[in-house]
Amino acid sequence: MPALPPRRVAQRGPAVGEGRFAARRHPDTRLLRAFVTVAEDLHFTRAAARLYVAQQALSRDIRRLERELGVELFARTTRQVSLTADGERLVPYARRVLDAQDELLAACVPGAGRPALVDLNSPGLLGARILARARELAPECELMARYESGLTGAAAGLLAGSLDASFGRFAGLPAAVRARLAQQPVRYERMAVVLPGDHPLAHLPEVPLGALAGERVYAGAGNPGTREWTELAQRLFEGRGIVLAPPAPLAVGVDEFRRVMAKSRTPVLAVLDFPAMPGTVLRPLVDPVPLSPLSLVWRRGARHPGIDALRAAAAALAAEEGWLRPPPGAWLPDEDRRVMTAGA
Repeated sequence: MPALPPRRVAQRGPAVGEGRFAARRHPDTRLLRAFVTVAEDLHFTRAAARLYVAQQALSRDIRRLERELGVELFARTTRQVSLTADGERLVPYARRVLDAQDELLAACVPGAGRPALVDLNSPGLLGARILARARELAPECELMARYESGLTGAAAGLLAGSLDASFGRFAGLPAAVRARLAQQPVRYERMAVVLPGDHPLAHLPEVPLGALAGERVYAGAGNPGTREWTELAQRLFEGRGIVLAPPAPLAVGVDEFRRVMAKSRTPVLAVLDFPAMPGTVLRPLVDPVPLSPLSLVWRRGARHPGIDALRAAAAALAAEEGWLRPPPGAWLPDEDRRVMTAGA
């Protein structure tokens, strides 16, 4: 293919606003702001007070701008200051530059103009309390909740920027994903089991893990959004004779949960804060006490006032209620323990 001939660049005259103001370099917006302030007041002392600078410093800035533009902007006498013709011509251009700078800075405020979206997994869990406290701490910030997924499912949204924060077991994410996320330990949640109301173990105030030997317990197997929870359950069940229940359709809502529980009669692994469901009982697990480590998670480097409010709320509640003090002898995988003590 033959080479194309070099493109000829048409010569043009100066655009409107260039001419005598075509400086060798773009003037500093700080100098333009000084110029506009003096142009508005036509008084160096008052202008200096508005800018919180010394009058001598303001005079130096104006002289520097005049040198850079190659024009005189003000006519100065001992009695008054007035704009020259070049100064009058510069005023509207300088104001447009400063307005554009102000708009740019406003647009770059972290989270400006949009709410923070937080995935709480399910209504009634601990994340809802943290969200409520965050709304109290930052009433000017819009914090929106969604209830869609576990942390594995939420991680994709966090990395893509379509989700701002979520909660879950951080150690259960792949190492490559964890490297791109930040986390703040929130609580060691006690694990529990949801049983049909007439289950043989339902009468016990606490259910020893050994009593579940031979039982099939549902822990989200087959749900791609909650793999971190299923993997934690597998570790807990291993060597105790507890069978991980096979994949099943996800029951969404109280009515569906009650229907599926009545039909399958399969115990469900949960946390102690799991909301009450009709026809079932929630019993804490003991011997040992298994813990589910909960972290607040967001994209590493992400900035949003909503994330700041969530972090402050989580830290305050954890301190007030001792959420990060695990009971002696509790069960927790070593990797989770390291993650929870390392912090963000």
